[in-house]
Parts: sequence; structure tokens; C-alpha cells
Amino acid sequence: MPSFRSEPILWIHIAGLATLPIFLVLCLLFLSMGEPMLPMWMELFLVATIGIVPLLWMQLRRPFYIFAILGIALKPENLTERQRKILCLINTKLNRMLSLLAAVLLVWVLWHLYQVAPMVANVAKFLPQWRSLGLLLAALAFLASNLFLQIPVSVARILVTNDTDFAAAEALSLEKIKQDFTILGVRVNRILPHLNLEVKTEE
Repeated sequence: MPSFRSEPILWIHIAGLATLPIFLVLCLLFLSMGEPMLPMWMELFLVATIGIVPLLWMQLRRPFYIFAILGIALKPENLTERQRKILCLINTKLNRMLSLLAAVLLVWVLWHLYQVAPMVANVAKFLPQWRSLGLLLAALAFLASNLFLQIPVSVARILVTNDTDFAAAEALSLEKIKQDFTILGVRVNRILPHLNLEVKTEE
């Protein structure tokens, strides 16, 4: 039987981590738009609140349902036992702690981006120099950064789980999945059917 680590959706979410630098660079450019109109701490608070609180609240209360990509979600009733075990490992105290640590790390990164922003102001001259718009766009870029860090962090914790612990995990019931996870997107019977084929190996 193929290892749970061969689950394609796990690697798709890990690959999403590659977009993190892009969104952080966008956040930096938007922070450089216009002249500050509020105290530094207030601008940072606004950007951090919009960029972190919604996703962190979701991850702490009802974690993101990882069997979803690009607005399409695999129907919970179509999950295999292995996939339902993966969800069991997502919804743990350890993952909540990792989500909190990821959020703290991003706040630290945001503070440094804010310090550097004036140095790249000339690069962003082609953008409208409206500070309020810049802060809003920076917050949205920071929100995307948080998304593409939080989900890979949760998934990475699954990939480092040893086989014994995975075998001991309880496959979540359909009711539990619907109750405990945030399922975003149109629900379909399959996502990327060709990736759902299990590769047979010779024993």
C-alpha cells in the first residue's frame, strides 16, 4: 500500500510555499506607497490585523480543509480512510501551536518589511501614491502570505509523522469533518483525477 506521504494534495500545498516570497515582496511595495499618515504602530497593527487574524482564527477554531485547491473542494463523503486520517492529524493542538508560531514569525517579518519600505519607494513610483490604498493592498498581500505559510506548515507536520503514529490515528467521521473544518470552494467528486491514481510498486 502506498505511503500516506504519496497523497498528491499534500505536495500541492507544500508547493504553494513557493508563492510566499512573491506576496511578501508585493506587501513591501505596497507599504512603500505614499507618505505615512498614521503612527508606525497603528499602520502595522492595521496591516497585521487584516493579514493575520482571519486565518489564524480559522486555524485555531476550524482548520482549513486541505482537500481543496483553487476554489474547488473534494466532497468529504468521497474521502478515503487514509485521507480522513490525514485530517485527524491536521486538527490537533500541535498544529494550532504551529499556526500561532507561524503568525508570530510573519509579524516579525512584517515589522522588518515596514522598516525597509522607504528604501524601495522609488521602485513603487508607478503605483498610485495613496497611503490608504497602499495599506489596504499591503494587508491583502500579507493575508495571502499568511495563507501560503499556514497551510504548508500544517501539511509539513503531516509529512514528518512516522508510520506508526499515522497508523494509530483515527479516521474522522463525516460529521466530524463537516463540524470541525472550514471547507471553502465548490464541492466536487474529484480533484485532479489523474493525481488520484495510486502508483503500484513491486514488492
